[in-house]
Amino acid sequence: MSTSTTSPLTTADPGAPHGRSPLLSWLAVLSVTTGIFSVVTTEILPIGLLTSIGSSFGVSDGTAGLMMTVPGVLAAVSAPLVTVATARADRRLMLCAFVLLLALANFLAAVAPYYWLVLVSRIMVGVAIGGFWSVGVGLAGRLVERPAVGRATAVIFAAVPLGSVLGVPLGTFVGEVAGWRTAFAGMGVFTLALLALMLLVIPPLPPVRATRLQVLRDAVRAPGTRAALAVTFLVVLAHFGTYTYVTPFLEQVTGIGPGTVTLFLLLYGAAGIVGNFLGGATVVDHPRATFVIAAALISGATLLLPVLGRWEIGAIALLAVWGIAYGAVPVCSQTWFANASPDTPEATSVLFTASFQATISVGALAGGLALDRSAPSTLMLLGGATAALVVLLGGPKRAAVRWGGGSGHGGDRPDRP
Repeated sequence: MSTSTTSPLTTADPGAPHGRSPLLSWLAVLSVTTGIFSVVTTEILPIGLLTSIGSSFGVSDGTAGLMMTVPGVLAAVSAPLVTVATARADRRLMLCAFVLLLALANFLAAVAPYYWLVLVSRIMVGVAIGGFWSVGVGLAGRLVERPAVGRATAVIFAAVPLGSVLGVPLGTFVGEVAGWRTAFAGMGVFTLALLALMLLVIPPLPPVRATRLQVLRDAVRAPGTRAALAVTFLVVLAHFGTYTYVTPFLEQVTGIGPGTVTLFLLLYGAAGIVGNFLGGATVVDHPRATFVIAAALISGATLLLPVLGRWEIGAIALLAVWGIAYGAVPVCSQTWFANASPDTPEATSVLFTASFQATISVGALAGGLALDRSAPSTLMLLGGATAALVVLLGGPKRAAVRWGGGSGHGGDRPDRP
């Protein structure tokens, strides 16, 4: 892809942080990682608190699921708009602004007397998600020396499963002990502390190139990008259409109490960390195969939950499989987008963020509508069938034809423009 679609803003090398100690460089990486952790935890925190929040305002579980739909919609819209609108702004200042917005959103949710105000807070969360993800996930090369960029990127992406393994179970536990409002207030305090850390350890990061709308349009036209959009949509739709409502399933079908739900979610999150590193180890050489295997495991787990999930041991085992499978999905999706347009990393981050978040919102909304009209077990079957579409379409050789991959690239790598 031609680099003429980006506008140089400075001649500085974006890859090497000159004059900074390794300690400060890695503290900056850890602060971005913690920022991603805060964003992910805040976004999916309602999953563990869905029933109690809905009860507080007298709304159904499906309506309470709007807390997952709203941020996804806003994140999908804000990712490209904010990135283009702030193309010439210092990236450090932008990260700090989004973290402050996230803290305010958590505090608003904690004190909201009406459900519509909770949804307003989730709008703020969506804007923060879209902006922080688009700017933050591609910064590793500007925070550490070039040989450490790969490790720094892995550390940043490890925040995604950590949000599930630590953030959601801990928030669910706090919600059970002290109320769901305390869980949101605690996240607000944590995010403010993170803001102070970021101001201390992240150096000024003037933009190197401006991401214009033309860059995004060119990236979308790449065949590999269209393939990434297709598989990301199906897998994330299947996952969030079901996982958003896993708490009602565990309570109504498995028959466990809120305290045990927390333990089950903790197990799921721990499995997600394993899946993140397993996926990261195989996705470079086998991106299609890794994605298809993850989709197959998600499909199998959700299809079997209505049968085996009636017993605790069955639910635990299937949640572990589900966690391992979904833990690989974000790194697979991001890698596929990056390979499709390697010359414009911030643009691919925007597309990854926008597509992922849009599908989260669609999945949560569709799942909520289905749940209000059927039952948790039916919802799991629908999600499993959706994930199975990726398996049916996505054998490595067949995917090369159906998703725009030519035979000249070799293996099962996504297309490179």
